[in-house]
Amino acid sequence: MIRVAVVGAAGYIGGELLRLLIGHPEVEVVGAVSSRFPGKRVDGVHPNLRAATDLLFCSAEEVAECDAVFLALPHRVAMGQVEEWSQRAKLVIDLTGDFRLNDTEVFERYYGEKHEAPHLLDEFVPGLPELHREALRGADMVSVPGCMAAAGVLALYPLVARDLIEVQAGAQFDARTGSSGSGATAGPANLHAERSGAMRVFAPTGHRHEAEITRHLGLPAAMTATGVEAVRGVQTICHATLRPGVDKQTVRRAFREQYAEEPFVRVVAHQRGIFRYPDPKILLGSNYCDVGYALDEDTGRLTTIAALDNLVKGGAGNALQCLNIRMGWPETLGLTFPGLHPL
Repeated sequence: MIRVAVVGAAGYIGGELLRLLIGHPEVEVVGAVSSRFPGKRVDGVHPNLRAATDLLFCSAEEVAECDAVFLALPHRVAMGQVEEWSQRAKLVIDLTGDFRLNDTEVFERYYGEKHEAPHLLDEFVPGLPELHREALRGADMVSVPGCMAAAGVLALYPLVARDLIEVQAGAQFDARTGSSGSGATAGPANLHAERSGAMRVFAPTGHRHEAEITRHLGLPAAMTATGVEAVRGVQTICHATLRPGVDKQTVRRAFREQYAEEPFVRVVAHQRGIFRYPDPKILLGSNYCDVGYALDEDTGRLTTIAALDNLVKGGAGNALQCLNIRMGWPETLGLTFPGLHPL
């Protein structure tokens, strides 16, 4: 077994990491770091973990050397702590936005401040197994992508990889996300009275995840982000233009071939049924990302859809998938929960 610690363990992503790691057969959780709740029981903050663990939250100073550490900190905090944690753990898996971009100018434009550890940007391997599996096998530093970015990339990658879309025309991403995406310490905009019944466009342009999509797909990406009433879940709809002559069968084959061997990506594009396109409702708690598509062959206009649980495949589950790959374990270990229906 390996010894792991979770830093930022009191947040929603931290809680999901604990849920998955506590049940993992090859992992011992030796630290649940929280600056707000040191000494308090973990299940007091994460009540779903009652009877699953007797762990107490601890301070960073109390964590001994371990094999791997997960950084579930607020954005722009991890870059100031990463070198300290890398001296105490062989493997660092960061779930913040601090190392998702490899260009300091792009980082400054999207995050509004200078990067504190630019010398480490090239050390981090993107934590998206479907694109970077081989690099993850030998990685000591991993940066897990944002939830909407992961969905957006997976929704379009098969077509980009086969040069089937007009890359220079770019792509437009319309993302919807539940309230848990704002974190456990979100402000007044996420009060129930303000969020309930709302469909709030909080980033009509310039959302930071569009920079990640541009990095991974190599095309100009524009994203609009909307907060919806759901607690969990992300759905990303992408609009792009196919190259002349690309038909529906070619699109279908691209998706089927690209994801045929992927354990956590399912192609969903049925002719009928309530869930004939990807819907996060049936994915909650799971590490799956469902992808689908629709095509207007007369105009060449393509719409792709992806859905996932923002806290699992969009965060903690994807991080654990990266750990499994890095350690040489079965990639699905500890991640086989299929989601719930009805919910």
